[in-house]
Amino acid sequence: MRRTARSARLRIPLRLRLRRTRGRLLRRLIIAFLLLIVALCTAAVVAYRLTGIPDPHPETVTQSTVFVDDKGSYLGRRGPVDRQEVPLSQVPRYVQDAVIAAENRSFRTDDGVSPRAVARAVLASLTGGERQGGSTITQQYVKNALLSPEQSLSRKAREALIAIKLDRTRSKDEILAGYLNTVYFGRGSAGIEAAARNYFGVDTRKLTVSQGAALAAIVNIPSYYEKAGSDPEVTATLRARWEWVLDAMTAGGSITAKQRAEAVFPAFRFYPPGATEGQRQYMIDVAAQEAADRLGITEDQLARGGYTVRTTFDLALQDATTEAVKDLKDGRGGAAGKGVTLHAAVVAIVPGDGAVRLLYGGSDYARQPFNDAVGGAVEAGTALDPFAKIRLGAPLTALPKTAAPTPLKLASAYATVAANGMYAAPYTVTKITRDGRQVYTAHPDTRRALEEKDAFMVSAQMSKSYDDALPAVPAAQRAPQTAFTAGAGGGITRRTVWSARLDPQLALTFALFADRPGKKKNTTAPAQLPNDPSPAQSATETTAQIWRLATTGTG
Repeated sequence: MRRTARSARLRIPLRLRLRRTRGRLLRRLIIAFLLLIVALCTAAVVAYRLTGIPDPHPETVTQSTVFVDDKGSYLGRRGPVDRQEVPLSQVPRYVQDAVIAAENRSFRTDDGVSPRAVARAVLASLTGGERQGGSTITQQYVKNALLSPEQSLSRKAREALIAIKLDRTRSKDEILAGYLNTVYFGRGSAGIEAAARNYFGVDTRKLTVSQGAALAAIVNIPSYYEKAGSDPEVTATLRARWEWVLDAMTAGGSITAKQRAEAVFPAFRFYPPGATEGQRQYMIDVAAQEAADRLGITEDQLARGGYTVRTTFDLALQDATTEAVKDLKDGRGGAAGKGVTLHAAVVAIVPGDGAVRLLYGGSDYARQPFNDAVGGAVEAGTALDPFAKIRLGAPLTALPKTAAPTPLKLASAYATVAANGMYAAPYTVTKITRDGRQVYTAHPDTRRALEEKDAFMVSAQMSKSYDDALPAVPAAQRAPQTAFTAGAGGGITRRTVWSARLDPQLALTFALFADRPGKKKNTTAPAQLPNDPSPAQSATETTAQIWRLATTGTG
């Protein structure tokens, strides 16, 4: 009987047995699923609590120092990274909205993450598919500034957790400011301020709607779009995306239909830039040293400090002078002779103030980083004769005994004459700001170095020497300001020419000289200037041309 009962149970169909136990299995599965959900939620909560918001990478907070001329035009920068931080208040609202329209339209309302983007990234990681994008602005900021660029599932999960925590602990404005100051725009530009300068030559606060939309469009593929304006295909592709950004801004109410209709695709600065920054580096060298001295820091600290240094220089005049001197040396100067190098240095100073408006230190910084204007010892010859019988006060006391002054030093002496004997120490930095706060302002350092009557006598002597040197110039064409041409050597042995013009508003000094390799290695010796055309005549004419550029803005 026992065997029969057991056999009967064994013969019960599987389908019937499952039906009898289905309820029990279902309850077990539900309990297991709920336990899994609870475990996952607990793990997520624990992970969220244990995940801290890391500090930004050092390279994302390092800033460069920017140099501008006396009108605010961009000269150049110093620093390892082309980045300057700006508060969100200096980013026009329409520029903010353009970036949001291009990168994350739900930014102001989302929780810092895009579930769809996270899901796509997880799936791509698990299947080995192509890397997926579509992250929110918050996630992009976390990825770019706070985490490594590694593309792994664990890093993506950490990115999402940090983004959520960042969204809950920081305001949207703080997150957007961090993003705009660190996102890469191409052309070496880290952040919106560097991008505004490198693409359009303006500060962020001066960006137009069209320029802001263009920068927003560039963020998508910055390494490709950085050639906009110089590559027709890239420019056309960017234009299409620019139109898309503007349409999105219009649909979202960021700009009006009228603003959209009036938008014009902006003009870009040419890219890539030339192989050398030419004259600008001479100016930046001098201003950087002065700025660091004024702040009591090293030049390296200055370069990494995120300062804006406003200089005394006139960039337009500097560029025009470069062309004028190039014409003298390449077009009219003739061959200087085998092994002979022709040099020119030009300095313009505001008398009685000391502001250096012009500083031409050499033909090309890339080939000659030494600045002839501030460091070159140029044989004076008769250029010091007007001071010979005059009593000079400090700091010009030793000038008559200086056989080879620097062009800057001699220009300062001539500026003292133009200021009726009031010496003003030359300076190249007018103001230094950082984070919108002014940290240094220049004040002219003046002292009397010549009595007024002595300054008048020097001026008269300079003009007489000029008249004697160039007797063929008709009186009607003589300069109304004080003019002076002198130098070392004469006739076919001319070695240097100094030419100057000065009035109470400006003192301009031009030095033309030549050298050749010395007998010892890495040394030079004075050389004869080319004689055809006359170096004195050429220097005088070039000085007159630069003077017109400086005082009237015309060539």
